[in-house]
Amino acid sequence: MVCVDAVAALLDGPRARDAFLVRTVIDPPWALHIQDEAPLTIACMVRGDGWVIHEDAPPVPVRAGDVAIVRGPDHYTVADDPGTPPSILVQPNGRCTTLDDRDLMDEMLLGVRTWGTNLDGATQLLTGTYFLETEVSTRLLAALPRLIVLDRSELDSQLVTLLANEMVKDAPGQEAVLDRLLDLLLISALRAWFARPGAPAPEWYRAMGDPVVGRALRILHAQPAAPWTIASLAHEVGVSRAALARQFGAAVGQPPMAYLTEWRLTLAADLLREPGATLASVADQVGYGSAFALSNAFKRVRGVSPREFLAAAA
Repeated sequence: MVCVDAVAALLDGPRARDAFLVRTVIDPPWALHIQDEAPLTIACMVRGDGWVIHEDAPPVPVRAGDVAIVRGPDHYTVADDPGTPPSILVQPNGRCTTLDDRDLMDEMLLGVRTWGTNLDGATQLLTGTYFLETEVSTRLLAALPRLIVLDRSELDSQLVTLLANEMVKDAPGQEAVLDRLLDLLLISALRAWFARPGAPAPEWYRAMGDPVVGRALRILHAQPAAPWTIASLAHEVGVSRAALARQFGAAVGQPPMAYLTEWRLTLAADLLREPGATLASVADQVGYGSAFALSNAFKRVRGVSPREFLAAAA
């Protein structure tokens, strides 16, 4: 795994794979109550205005050209107006129903990945939903608030336009094209949000901007299996051991080798879930000399053995 950017590194976790994408074209009044409990959803308001409403928070407007990022699994409502009562439920796997559980997908289908009341509807909303939640993605999700709304001035609107154009195509390989476009849009949106003055960017993201600590982090992300020591890492970065330890600890909040251990075990937790993975093969990929060494480190840091972790994940 070669990761040269903080957001790109963590997006190796929630990277879209057959993400659920839909274009909703609808006339007011409308209100969708979202119950899919997806880990992460990105929504682009292409035309018209709307609101995102969590029951325990004030409604947040989403205007034409805005992009919203919603972190699950809380239920929420997207509506033309905060006063419009929900009439449609969006359930797991993208199933849409009335409040009395009548399926609406066929009834309101308007074309390829397009759904709503009519193609000329006053509101057009693009939605992409990530259902894959991994150990790596958890590091990113933990850094995000429940809702982020970015206006068009903060983003590259060409990505939204390109996604809108590609979403209605039914060509070979189109799912892969859409997955990658969705990833690009999410990366762009997250970078814009983290760059906001006063935004609560996590320590690992802010540290990437440091010429010493950022280089050290990129090296560890790119080569997690290398036999790093504080001395060899300092030599690679071009500073003394003391300087690296001091600057890294101040910026990231933990020593370099402790960070490396945490990153290796995070990667290992995801690799262990892959079909055909063995403890020995994963140990080799993340820098442990044997399955026994990886198992010991996993148990020491996470409190459970790899076998117990997999059983719980299953």
